[in-house]
Amino acid sequence: MLTFIASIFVFGILIFFHELGHFLVAKLFGVKVHEFSMGFGPKIMVISRGETLYNLRALPLGGFVRMAGMDPSEKEEDDEERGFNKKTIGQRISIIFAGPLMNFLLAIALLAVIFFFQGLPVPSPGTSIGDVIPGSPASEAGLKAGDQIVAINGERVDRWEDLVHIIYDKPEEKIFVTVVRDGFEKRFNLVTFKDEEGLGKIGIYQASEYQKLGILQALVMGVEWTGRVTFMILDFLAKMIFGQAPADLGGPVRVVSEIGKAAEMGFFFLLQLAAFLNINLGLFNLLPIPALDGSRIMFLFWEKVRGRPVDPVKENFIHLVGLGLLLLLMVIITYNDVLQVFIS
Repeated sequence: MLTFIASIFVFGILIFFHELGHFLVAKLFGVKVHEFSMGFGPKIMVISRGETLYNLRALPLGGFVRMAGMDPSEKEEDDEERGFNKKTIGQRISIIFAGPLMNFLLAIALLAVIFFFQGLPVPSPGTSIGDVIPGSPASEAGLKAGDQIVAINGERVDRWEDLVHIIYDKPEEKIFVTVVRDGFEKRFNLVTFKDEEGLGKIGIYQASEYQKLGILQALVMGVEWTGRVTFMILDFLAKMIFGQAPADLGGPVRVVSEIGKAAEMGFFFLLQLAAFLNINLGLFNLLPIPALDGSRIMFLFWEKVRGRPVDPVKENFIHLVGLGLLLLLMVIITYNDVLQVFIS
């Protein structure tokens, strides 16, 4: 039940704020909006306000804002100047870009809330272990979170930086680590592994503590962390495209699984995951893939270059094909997710 409620919450804010971005900017430029819909499929609830229908639909896997002038089969109305297709290229790009932009802004806001109420994680002084990577040499040897490392190969260490440098210099070597646990010293033998840069690692993280920030500092750090995560995702995508990293894509099943884990760890962990998912959604929608916002923006730039619009029937057909391919990819990813989450 916790996973279900948390998933509805996370998917809900992702979809709502993305579509809200399209909706608000469309209204700003005077575009007539026929429908603001959360979800797909059969309608569960319909609210009519002015010229817009606000719908809640059965399948919470997306949403849409239906505007006048976007469907080439739509009949021209008396107020045709309020159609999306009658607006300037700059205005249309702004309306489409507003969806992904809202996801980035929401990520900044969520991270700022975390930094303001919980605090910014900063390394704790000393050599205490904060976490151990499952399956790593440290985990296999028996090291645990909370252990304080006091020596490596008998060499005393007082600072985390010192033990890191010692381990870095010993890739794929046998070492023994002395820790203090519950007031007693314990010694563990293990073999380091070599990372991509040739450095020795054992699979541990330094313990951290939280430092609360003021509202302005929290917002600044929200922007900074959003930028960092965005760069990390782009870097991973580039490495994946060029075969430097394995293709590891997750669909709704894996996302729901991770949401459940985050919810069990606490509300702030759930907010952090929601922020990272917003960044992913914003970036994904800006990719120049048919049916996504990035592709629609690309068509508008092409219209600017050639001086006339692309045939809307042909453009919609391209988006329809792209949507079909995306759905096929989603099915494949979901199948792999099911195998990993429920079978492995």
